[in-house]
Amino acid sequence: MKTKEQLIDALLNLAFAEDIGDGDHTTLSTIPEEAIGKSKLLVKEPGIISGIEEAILVLKKIDPEIKIEVLINEGSSVNKGDIVFTAEGKVRSLLMAERTLLNIMQRMSGVATMTKAYQDRLSGLKTKVLDTRKTTPGMRILEKEAVKTGGGENHRMGLFDMILIKDNHIDFAGGIETAVKRAKEYCKVNNKKLPIEVEARSLEDVRKLSEMPEVDRIMFDNFSPELTKEAVKIVNGRKETESSGGITLENLREYGETGVDYISVGALTHSVKGLDMSFKAI
Repeated sequence: MKTKEQLIDALLNLAFAEDIGDGDHTTLSTIPEEAIGKSKLLVKEPGIISGIEEAILVLKKIDPEIKIEVLINEGSSVNKGDIVFTAEGKVRSLLMAERTLLNIMQRMSGVATMTKAYQDRLSGLKTKVLDTRKTTPGMRILEKEAVKTGGGENHRMGLFDMILIKDNHIDFAGGIETAVKRAKEYCKVNNKKLPIEVEARSLEDVRKLSEMPEVDRIMFDNFSPELTKEAVKIVNGRKETESSGGITLENLREYGETGVDYISVGALTHSVKGLDMSFKAI
């Protein structure tokens, strides 16, 4: 499995390949090689800032000699007109890095801003908002970092760090009991210590899963708030609980008030609007 650093480096290599290609010919033709300048990361609307570390990686990968001064910390609330950081160095380098660092920071800041809005709606409750695997291909690790910056928590990173037995797995396996038994045997044979979560489609499923020592978390799939409240009572703290499906900012609080431990929301990453900002010459 690749490390976070390796995944980000691979992403940046791809981003530069698709954006710069065999050269930024506009910059190369108009800006002298020796020209030195300074740019600022300017925020153009309110939100939560995220992706500063990644933006610095972009700049340093383009040109290790660029000097950066961070003025606003990761996770801070920002408003229109705020300057997050300045970067000084070769103008060619600043211009070549501009779009990639903006793409990353706008996306991550949008995710962090959305996550904070969801988690704020659960203020005073124990329930935490979770992300999903509905992420931009190649950017999952960054988007999940942004979810944490916004106050949410991460669900599994991928298919490799948790067993999540969903409806299709259950149906293809021939039932909940068989699927859970096979999962536990697989972990034992392959010496893997993976948490096991199982999707429940009915209160009957919830009752079954609550009695299974192999199961760590039960997901209530497309349950109404009323059914969720009943399901939480059945589990009675014996397992972690998670609500998923059809949950929006408008009904989030109602689900949180049922006492469920987690609520997973795909919209944190699949429907987010990037936070508007620019990288302008000073």
